[in-house]
Amino acid sequence: MIERYTRPEMGNIWSEQNKYAIWLEIEILACEAQSNLGIIPAEAVREIRTKAQFDVARILEIEETTKHDVIAFLTNVAEYVGENSRFIHMGMTSSDVLDTCLAVQLKQAGELLLADMLRLKDVLARRAGEFKYTLCVGRSHGIHAEPTTFGLKIALWYEECKRNIKRLEESIRIISTGMISGAVGTFEHLSPKVEEYVCEKLGLSPAPVSTQVIQRDRHTEYMTTLAIIGSSLEKIATEIRHLQRTEVLEAEEFFSKGQKGSSAMPHKRNPIVSERICGLARLLRANSMAAMENNALWHERDISHSSVERVICPDSTITLNYMLHLAINLVDRLLVYPDNMLRNINITHGLVFSQTVLLELVRRGISREDSYALVQQAAMRTWAERIPLFDTLQENEDVMKLITAEELRAIFESGKGIFKSVDYIFERCGL
Repeated sequence: MIERYTRPEMGNIWSEQNKYAIWLEIEILACEAQSNLGIIPAEAVREIRTKAQFDVARILEIEETTKHDVIAFLTNVAEYVGENSRFIHMGMTSSDVLDTCLAVQLKQAGELLLADMLRLKDVLARRAGEFKYTLCVGRSHGIHAEPTTFGLKIALWYEECKRNIKRLEESIRIISTGMISGAVGTFEHLSPKVEEYVCEKLGLSPAPVSTQVIQRDRHTEYMTTLAIIGSSLEKIATEIRHLQRTEVLEAEEFFSKGQKGSSAMPHKRNPIVSERICGLARLLRANSMAAMENNALWHERDISHSSVERVICPDSTITLNYMLHLAINLVDRLLVYPDNMLRNINITHGLVFSQTVLLELVRRGISREDSYALVQQAAMRTWAERIPLFDTLQENEDVMKLITAEELRAIFESGKGIFKSVDYIFERCGL
């Protein structure tokens, strides 16, 4: 037995009980709509509303014989309702119930995911502000480039999270589409007003046109959005995995008291949460491809999509729900090591200032090509001999013809340009 339809949490959204509760509500609402049109007696609908129930075990028992889940469900409901059950499902086809129910479930799941995304956004905003001016090295191709701030790294994630929130909001709107239009979508045995009534009561919009099913481009967009969100979480997790490497150690997952990293090596502190997020993101991408394959169906319908969706819809929404909870906790409790960030900036002996020197020499009157050659010559010696770039430049006569030692030293000691636009970028992000 089950209580009337209520809005459950993520794990329960995909339960048999919730699914059948939504089916029952759809069927009863359709009866109410037809009663409003004078097709079904009002007294019959009141009795249906009062008596209609179902039992999951009994439905599964009946389905062993019928090999049809909707017929098994209707048969079980009829056992409770009695004679007036003849009005239930009048003029409808199975997909009117199945697809409208799936829309409700995906809407429920999407709204829970949206709440998670908003929590992630808040955590990212707080931590971006915390490290707004914390210097760290920027890397391109995995190689030290120029300094940035750790706050700007997180601001990048924050801005992407905002875009994903918009994508998810739109996907929820697109998927919140119901259909009560009959065997091939023509309303031959139903009034469109039945569809309008049912959809309004469930918080859905009627599909402007359908076949026997709601078209699967809607589901593809929804599932692809989940995959994009997963890839964004993977981006964050991948960065943290790199930053936690022993030779880098600029940031680290929180390691709780009593936690163990390895069965063999007691010293290990592994980025297990980040690695888990990266692995789960692969599932979301794979499921989004399966959803895309579902869009092309034969004529007005086949059921090749159905078996796929019974797996990918619950799996992807539950997986992303879990990933978001992991990511929120990961970012919220992330250990950050500014001293190590500064140490890593300095391990290349001033090479991070190479562009600043290049541009200053150009301002002194030589071509960019000549300036690049001079600075690169000094930089390659710094790479090879671990001599500070300031020293290798100072030993180059062609460089020192253009700039004094004091002016050159000022370039390496100021670093003020790194911070000059940080506030502007944060304001542009709404942080």
